[in-house]
Amino acid sequence: MSPVQADPSSSTRDAVLLAQARDAFLPGLSDVFAAAVARYDDVLFDRAEHAGGSQLLFLDGMRELRRHREEIATRFRTQLGLAWQSLEMGAPLSAEAALSSQASGLSLVPEHELESRLAVRNLAGVILRDCKQVLARLDRRLGWIAGGLELEADSNPLGPEHIGVAVHEAFANCELAPEVRLVLIKLCERDLAPAVSKLYELLDQRLVRAGVLPGGPATARPRARPAAPASAAEPLFDQVPEEPHAGYGGGWAEQAGDEHSPAWATRFMQRWGETRGAMQGAGGFDAPQGHAPGPAGGAPGMLLDALHQLLQQSRELRGGAEQAAGSVHAAQSQQRPLSQREMLSVLSLLQATPSATLRAAIGDERESLSQRLKSEVLSNASQLGMDPSSTRLDPKDEDAIDLVGMLFDVLLDERDLAGRPRELIGRLVVPFVKVALLDRRMFVQKTHPARRLLNALAEACEGNQGESAAERTLLAKVEEVIERLVTEFNENLAIFMTLEEEFRDFLEQHRRRVEITERRATEIQRGQERLELARTRAQSELAMRTEDLHLPQAVADFLRNPWQHHVTLSLLRDGEDGEAFVEAMALADGLLDEVAEAQRHIVGKPWLQAWQPGLRKVFASIGLHGDAADAAIGALHDTLQAVAAARPELEKPLPELPEVALPQPAAVEQSPIELVGGTDTLDFDNADAARIRSLPVGTWLDFIDKDGRVQPGKLSWISPISSRLLFVNRRGVRFCVASPEELAVMVRLGRLRSHVVDDGAFDSAMQGVIDRLDTPPPPPSVTLH
Repeated sequence: MSPVQADPSSSTRDAVLLAQARDAFLPGLSDVFAAAVARYDDVLFDRAEHAGGSQLLFLDGMRELRRHREEIATRFRTQLGLAWQSLEMGAPLSAEAALSSQASGLSLVPEHELESRLAVRNLAGVILRDCKQVLARLDRRLGWIAGGLELEADSNPLGPEHIGVAVHEAFANCELAPEVRLVLIKLCERDLAPAVSKLYELLDQRLVRAGVLPGGPATARPRARPAAPASAAEPLFDQVPEEPHAGYGGGWAEQAGDEHSPAWATRFMQRWGETRGAMQGAGGFDAPQGHAPGPAGGAPGMLLDALHQLLQQSRELRGGAEQAAGSVHAAQSQQRPLSQREMLSVLSLLQATPSATLRAAIGDERESLSQRLKSEVLSNASQLGMDPSSTRLDPKDEDAIDLVGMLFDVLLDERDLAGRPRELIGRLVVPFVKVALLDRRMFVQKTHPARRLLNALAEACEGNQGESAAERTLLAKVEEVIERLVTEFNENLAIFMTLEEEFRDFLEQHRRRVEITERRATEIQRGQERLELARTRAQSELAMRTEDLHLPQAVADFLRNPWQHHVTLSLLRDGEDGEAFVEAMALADGLLDEVAEAQRHIVGKPWLQAWQPGLRKVFASIGLHGDAADAAIGALHDTLQAVAAARPELEKPLPELPEVALPQPAAVEQSPIELVGGTDTLDFDNADAARIRSLPVGTWLDFIDKDGRVQPGKLSWISPISSRLLFVNRRGVRFCVASPEELAVMVRLGRLRSHVVDDGAFDSAMQGVIDRLDTPPPPPSVTLH
């Protein structure tokens, strides 16, 4: 490339450098793609040998690939060329727009098409993750030589997203089974990513040697920082976190190792530092083997000791003199503590056949599960031949029951768990008490399989009322997993790992369905808004032309029904610049001109002669053809002739037309806010509305209903027509469509806030347990004598 010194204050388009950059990247990538595709027929043949019932699909795919190999490579090269041409013209093409350009009218995108789009988006995500820094530099440098354009992932024609679009378009015309198409895209991901990374580096180096922003910082896009709790002085939406794995499959994925401490664990470490002298001699809640109490024991041992101390302090504060008297009574009566074996035996009975009172406690938010569990353990000891009056709980076992009981109290109360999901999660209480007795590391080890399983099951149940087939399937799988756990768990913790791995595999498949559902919700909302806009435009065009006019009945019926329907569809298909829309406007104007002439009693004119081709198109759009269309046109002709002759009794109605469903606007959802005073005036902060408008797609917010229930919502789409924001829940289902102003009102009402990503249901519930234990009891009433 010829050296060019870039002036940082200005930039003009450099056609020579653009051409050299194109030639340095696109031919090489196209050759890599063509060479990879040439090998895929053999790969499909190998897959067919192990595909079972899908063998024929892979064999058909192999033959289809061989027939269209050259066409596939050409379509890939052509798509990348189109994206590059848009950059050269100064109007970079949006990859998202290009990927969705095949959608027409109101037809929904087939599910296999959505899966293909999702697969190429994943391909783009893999390349972006591996090449993030060099892409940030290329965005700046390519934008510079293209005339100072601002390029990003969606608009860089050499970026991963446009490569994904090219892969999608390459296979678009091939008759491939959905599973075969997905295998091919996955193979492209494997084969293209390394080559693309090398091409990016080489192109970046060549641009630097050519003098394009040689001293520019090689900055990567800033990483999202964990959101800190907002103070009163901080704007609500200054930092809105994004969940990297929206939906299932990543919501409970925990970092490798234990280096990432949740908030409650950090709080415990601080607590230990303040009171470790008092804890040195404390016994009771044993640390796991290898962790002696005190600082030398490491973080897990310190956390366990701190938990024990906090529980003891809480009992003393809440129990007071009555607990002290009870302890004295227990000592005097010489009650012996239940052994661990006896405890596990009693819990196994409760696990297999939970009592009615325990089931009732799970469904009652007002009852303490920890107190109910301790009562059930002591009362059920009699079934094993023990006298409940002569036994008591060992202090460390009581700690375990208290922690698990309070953990499930918090989880069931603060998560969106109601009805069947609450009942299912509640069945885990007794198995988790057993885990706490067998392995107290569950409370401090982030990767513990019991914690991971609970996180997965809670995530799957949260907000899931079985309203769709996918939700019912998910609940059925949750029930199957819990049933197996309750049936098979004795004292072997390996069952948790086995079930967690199986359930995670199931949820990976469910996550794909969730993302397809989300894309479907976006497609539907986009179609509804386009439909509403087209319908409103057709109505306004009709109203503008017919206002204050007295029209014959046949003409009025024609304009309100067939013509308006035809105009709406023309706008949906081709827009207002399309030939069909222009012709429809001219037809309406010509028809109204002839009505005006007839009303001036001009006789002897061959009415509508010049407009018959346009009239036939309109009637054809509602399914009226041939003689039926001629009869309808004849009725309009006779009506105009009757008007011209001042003989209204000779006017003819239109013949019975086929029933057509005139497009209707999207159903108005119940507003998530209440308008102040029942007027159209919204009371909101303009700063909040401005922040909401700038939220990136993928942002999660918390929506709070009138009962205080919190539902996270993901910003899935922003309408370019109405600027409304579409939010979906964790299952990809639309649950809120609102304008920035409406959402700003929700902020003011305390019904919308930034979403803080937690470490899963277990850690979030443990934080709630700590908060409850740390809350001081109300001061005792004082009686003066």
